Amino acid sequence: MKKEDQKLSTSKRKIKCPQCGRLTFFSSENPFRPFCSERCRMLDLGQWADESYRIPIEQSNVSSELEIPDEDADNFQ
Repeated sequence: MKKEDQKLSTSKRKIKCPQCGRLTFFSSENPFRPFCSERCRMLDLGQWADESYRIPIEQSNVSSELEIPDEDADNFQ
């Protein structure tokens, strides 16, 4: 394989659009990367703005974390 062919193959990877799943190129020539189009890019931005994407958290006993320990309770009365 020629150097030029290697450079072209690494600079233009085919990936699936994270929004619609269509195949698109991940390269500097694609102004919407990693998306396939402006529409998919804007849909993703809208989902972030609507807070549709969330990081899952583990539920904990919040009240026990906020309670004042008995030895410190005298300082807060």
